[in-house]
Amino acid sequence: MLLFSFFNAFWLSLTGPTTAQATEQVAIRQVTIVGNFRTRERIIRREMDLKAGDTLTLQKLDSLLEYDRRKIINTNLFVTVEIKKKELPVDFQSPQGLKALDIEVTVKEQWYILGAPVFELADRNFNEWWYERGRDLSRTIYGVYLLHQNLTGNSDRLRARIEFGFIPRIDVYYSTPYLDKKQKLGMTVGIIRLTNRTLAYRTRADKLVFLNSEERTRERISPYLSFTYRPKFYGFHSLTAQYSFTQLNDTIARLNPNYFLDKRTRQDYLQLSYSHFYDRRDRVQYPLKGYFYGFAVSRMGILPNDDIKQTELAVSAGQFVPLSKKLFFSYSVRAKYSTPALQPFLQTRGLGYGADLVRGYELYVIDGQRFGLFRTNLRYQLLNRTFDLSKFIKIRQFNTFPLAIYPNVYFDMGYVHNAFPALNNSNLANTALRGVGIGLDVVTWYNFVGRINYSINHLGEARPYFSIGREF
Repeated sequence: MLLFSFFNAFWLSLTGPTTAQATEQVAIRQVTIVGNFRTRERIIRREMDLKAGDTLTLQKLDSLLEYDRRKIINTNLFVTVEIKKKELPVDFQSPQGLKALDIEVTVKEQWYILGAPVFELADRNFNEWWYERGRDLSRTIYGVYLLHQNLTGNSDRLRARIEFGFIPRIDVYYSTPYLDKKQKLGMTVGIIRLTNRTLAYRTRADKLVFLNSEERTRERISPYLSFTYRPKFYGFHSLTAQYSFTQLNDTIARLNPNYFLDKRTRQDYLQLSYSHFYDRRDRVQYPLKGYFYGFAVSRMGILPNDDIKQTELAVSAGQFVPLSKKLFFSYSVRAKYSTPALQPFLQTRGLGYGADLVRGYELYVIDGQRFGLFRTNLRYQLLNRTFDLSKFIKIRQFNTFPLAIYPNVYFDMGYVHNAFPALNNSNLANTALRGVGIGLDVVTWYNFVGRINYSINHLGEARPYFSIGREF
């Protein structure tokens, strides 16, 4: 927090208000919203500090308008958001005798109904499939993906994902951010069912080892219910209950007796999790300024007869600092602690899964009970434009085309503690990990971010890595 305060003070010293701006008071007569054809107006107003009847200085007004614009865009409901001040006639004054203004919020809604065929790789990332799996096209997943991002106009989501191929999967959930009139309490309910034939049943020398099979090797069903609480704007609390049932075949239990420990072929447990996240980033999808922090604690094994008893604690924080108009620096830290030391292979997760990654080690999975991760990035804004395509595309949700390009350099460090490295012949656990590289990020329509990185790790391995996806 000291570092946050230092940067905030430094930024204010460069952009501080003039005396006139700091003292001139204005009154807000009304706040109007335009362009929300489906989204309920109360969903937009929930994100706004500014309300009709407020009196404040012009400098504070400009600051609040920008913060409100960021919060509205971070709902992921709109392609663009503009907030404008409208001056009233000179002879019009507020009841307090102050200069009065109107505020107009103009939004362009996204296309909320998404339906697309699914065709993707079954591996952790493109790089593992390209370099380690021989570009085997049989390792693909196909199916259908259906999503409504704003089902009733209340920012509620309904998603169904039905997949076949390498990993058959059914994933259905419904989420609403607000159940109550005060718009503070939300809920998500869903169920996931996964069926594996070819399955990664262990790691060896920090690489996943697969069993190729035509028979079902694992079946997993997991229903869950989550409640969220958002008392103000930036802080989020979440409480989740999830039940997990997983069945293995005898071959997997024989090849890796530690998959569930003690050669078990079945694992049942109830999990309770609580998390808190505070987010002051300007744009969640690709932030350039602001900060965040959060923590999560989870207990697997609540019921007396549950097959696992494991506790995890994870903490994370990061800051995004504009150094100049086009130059941006960011850093983030993340750490996880779990107990007991001896854990089933399925629940022993270190670095290499999802975003918990030291860049340069995309081809490795480093198992362990604890880890620490530190990532830095320095990026330059080569291009940031929004193109108007209304002459060519008449559908309003698609005739605005944003495009931003950021060359960048980065340096990451990480460490994974594994109490039993001999179980998977790990060479990278209990070792300082370092990765450095250069990259190019492309940010465009509907939160799609494409990345090309060239990284070097502490082993001296150097190669390009690629990723593309929609970020939320």
